[in-house]
Order: sequence, then C-alpha cells, then structure tokens
Amino acid sequence: MNITPDMIDYIGYIAAFFTTASFLPQAILTIKTKDTQSLSLGMYTLFTLGVFGWLVYGICIANKAIIVANVITFILAASILIFKIYNVLTNKE
Repeated sequence: MNITPDMIDYIGYIAAFFTTASFLPQAILTIKTKDTQSLSLGMYTLFTLGVFGWLVYGICIANKAIIVANVITFILAASILIFKIYNVLTNKE
C-alpha cells in the first residue's frame, strides 16, 4: 500500500478529532456543574502544559493537524483547569 502525504494528513486530522472530542464531555460537565472535586489538579496542570507544548511544537513545524487539535484541546483543558483552581482557592472542595 502506498501512503500519500494527503493520506497521512487525513490520518492526523482523524486522530486529532477523536482525541480532542474526548475532552468535550468532561469540559461540558465541568462547565455545567462547576464540580471539579474528583479531578486531579496536578494531572490537569501537567496535561494543560503538555498540550500547550504540543501546540508550540505544531506551530514550529507548521503542522495544521497538530495546531488545530491542540488549540481546541488547550481551550477545553484550560477551562477545566481554571474551574479546578478556582474551586481549590475558594475552598469549594
């Protein structure tokens, strides 16, 4: 099988769609309920920083699939992280 550059891009976009979409249920639930008690502050901090790193990497290599996926995932993860930090700082947990 001969994989073309276009096919590789499609694989990247499909993978990006699924990994990014996986955060939607958690982001929607967190925004809706504002409940973050069961979420790990350390995990979301590290994850959000990691996603930001992937975004910078995608920009550096000019890979649209990596950039688009990580912009969206960063926004979702950062939203959850902001709620978590707010809840920790206001003693709602």
